[in-house]
Amino acid sequence: MEVKINREIRDYTESMFFGLNMRQFVFSLQAVAVAVVIYFVLHDHFGIGTLSWMCVLGAAPFAGIGFIKYNGLTCEQFIWAWLKSEFIIPRELHFCPTNTYYDVLCTAIEKHEQEGLKRHD
Repeated sequence: MEVKINREIRDYTESMFFGLNMRQFVFSLQAVAVAVVIYFVLHDHFGIGTLSWMCVLGAAPFAGIGFIKYNGLTCEQFIWAWLKSEFIIPRELHFCPTNTYYDVLCTAIEKHEQEGLKRHD
């Protein structure tokens, strides 16, 4: 008897319907519903080839939202992170390097020159 165990425990998803988790199942239903609505609304106006492409293109965003993850984030989490980083809390980071060795060396040279000027006076 063998039991499959994921190498990474965080990759585990519980399958609910037809091997899909709840999120994937709900978005699959939405994709099918959108495709059916597009078909019945536009079947009098377009041929079957064009209509099939319209159904696929109408359902694709819902299928993508349900199935695709980017860097471990779902679509909503990714969009929220992008909105926060670009619009809500935008930050410009400026790189201002400081060379401590150079600063110390310059102050030491200036002190040495000032002492030299005081001796000559």
